[in-house]
Amino acid sequence: MDTQASADIPGVSRRALVTLIGFGAIGSTVFDAFVDDPDIAISQIITSPRSVEAVQRRVGTSVVVVSSVDELPQRPQFALECAGHRAIGDHVIPLLRRGVDCAIASVGALTDDALREALNAAEVAGGTRAAPLSGAVGGIDALSAAAVGVLHEVRYTGRKPVDAWRGTLADAAGRLNAVCGATVIFDGTAGEAARLYPKNANVAAAVALAGIGFGRTRVQLIADPAATTNTHIVWARGVFGELRVEIDGNPSAQNRKTSALTAFSAIRFLRDQCLGPHTVRTSRKERFQDTRDSD
Repeated sequence: MDTQASADIPGVSRRALVTLIGFGAIGSTVFDAFVDDPDIAISQIITSPRSVEAVQRRVGTSVVVVSSVDELPQRPQFALECAGHRAIGDHVIPLLRRGVDCAIASVGALTDDALREALNAAEVAGGTRAAPLSGAVGGIDALSAAAVGVLHEVRYTGRKPVDAWRGTLADAAGRLNAVCGATVIFDGTAGEAARLYPKNANVAAAVALAGIGFGRTRVQLIADPAATTNTHIVWARGVFGELRVEIDGNPSAQNRKTSALTAFSAIRFLRDQCLGPHTVRTSRKERFQDTRDSD
């Protein structure tokens, strides 16, 4: 992200200005993380028309809140999408065409071949890049490295409490009400999982993109009444050997379908994007404690 132009103008903040697309569980957590940040600011937010007034009250008058890319008063330096699959076509693709790099949390949308092709075309037209976020899963870098060689198999298993699957295909005809023990609600490809469970299977899409694709990546989704966390397991086998990564993630307090780690990955990505990948950030309390300990 290029902040040099504004940094060279006297009186203009050196903070990197980020436009946020979406203000749900992920977006609001990201916004709160940068409220007092000296280097990064959420300066503009795109949300649904019905949410504009409520979000504006929440974030204050220093942040511009609109419902479309065309309403933005300033061309974004960088944009972070965390609004759901529809936002890719509505907001991310137009921004890419206009020369704005974006990060995408809703990677499950990329199972749509036409949308993925449109995204690629927009990147070429704007000379930009859309970076998928790793979200709630770990091991994506290792999986991507392993894919440079030959990957024979990649599997993803997602286990969540029963309530996390409410309102999904698994809840049709009251099926979840009959679940008494750990129950497989889906077993198929990553492409099918992301299409059928768009609000729950972005992790499956992230794994597929990093490894052997939507058609060859196998996915199993489990509803477990005994589960208290969102468990994500990635297993892969290839020329490199075998990989197994398991995360027991706490769900977001605002949306139990979303792991808290998803928002944290977006925050980490923005810091890497704006400040460099090796930047270590600590809270004011931690910095103060470090000073006290050195006296």
